[in-house]
Amino acid sequence: MSDLLTVQGLCAGYDGIAVVHDLDLHVGAGEVVALLGPNGAGKTTTLSTVSGLLPVIRGELDVLGAGPPSTRRPQRTARRGVAHVPEDRAIFHELTVRENLRLGGLQHGRDLDDVLDYFPALEPLLDRRAGLLSGGEQQMLAVGRALASRPRLLMIDEMSLGLAPIVVERLLPVVRRIADEADVGVLLVEQHVHLALEVADRVYVLNRGQVVVSGPAAQVRDDAQVLESSYLGSTVL
Repeated sequence: MSDLLTVQGLCAGYDGIAVVHDLDLHVGAGEVVALLGPNGAGKTTTLSTVSGLLPVIRGELDVLGAGPPSTRRPQRTARRGVAHVPEDRAIFHELTVRENLRLGGLQHGRDLDDVLDYFPALEPLLDRRAGLLSGGEQQMLAVGRALASRPRLLMIDEMSLGLAPIVVERLLPVVRRIADEADVGVLLVEQHVHLALEVADRVYVLNRGQVVVSGPAAQVRDDAQVLESSYLGSTVL
């Protein structure tokens, strides 16, 4: 398995003030890596730094073998093959579902049927304005638009934010399928910890900007005490 993302000793944050400290992680092709932790732990900061929205203060960051992204031109990172689905989903509410998906595939031209294969619920909604969709439908659209760009590395920030648990239970297995079938590396930030651990291969838990637990998802899932204490900040490995 080749690494699509390698992070070593990363310090990153805002206006030169580090939020993430000495972070090490990697994501390989065809695997789902869950990035977990309490609010304010540095999860969104990590994803924003990988995509080039925030600068690297210190440490090494290699994205798709091309070194660190340019913070001046994060769109270059996208052209390399990185798709970032942010917390707010960043869909175009005034455009239709079809138009949003076409925008995602402008450069790489993934067939619309490929995206609908993962999210068939979007097919009857293709001509509906995105702003009229439910939260779950908007999240499907956000991930579908990212898939339309044919990414090699897919980063999803809080896929379940604002969604009912039953919707999350339907969406997260799709993430697993994307990794398996398209050989895409997925870095998943998720607040529904136990659901994330069901679909992930490996996990990193952040607390106060540092990794406090890491390892195979099954191992972390089976050790509830370690997982709970990592969220409370009392476990440092």
